[in-house]
Amino acid sequence: MSALGAGAPVVSALAVGDVVGTRTVALDRRALVRYAGASGDLNPIHWNERFATEVGLPGVIAHGMLTMGAAVGLVADWAGDPAAVVDYGVRFTRPVPVPDPGEAVLEVTGTIGAIDADAGTVRVDLRVTFEGAAVLGKAQAVVRLG
Repeated sequence: MSALGAGAPVVSALAVGDVVGTRTVALDRRALVRYAGASGDLNPIHWNERFATEVGLPGVIAHGMLTMGAAVGLVADWAGDPAAVVDYGVRFTRPVPVPDPGEAVLEVTGTIGAIDADAGTVRVDLRVTFEGAAVLGKAQAVVRLG
């Protein structure tokens, strides 16, 4: 039994090109430290400015998986159930530098890219940008709708 609620999207009401939502996600250094602790990814490029610049980065950068997870939250919220997301993949195309002080602001837009009415699924294509440039490429989530 699906946990999709009464307000959940229905395949027959969707069309390729429909925007399912937009959001901004702000990441600051505290978010990076919390994510590092939760994930176990303690690579110093995510918390040590000196180290990050010594290895050629523009500064401390957000974890790719943090960026990926923040982006798919839009799709899970739209679907009404995170378990409705049955497949998700991205290519990491550009790092997201996180200033100190301050924050990096990601812009996320989800658009219906394909519909499989027989399977009851839709593919949501995500555009994820930082300062106008894409940071995730081919970001696509497949969602099974009720």
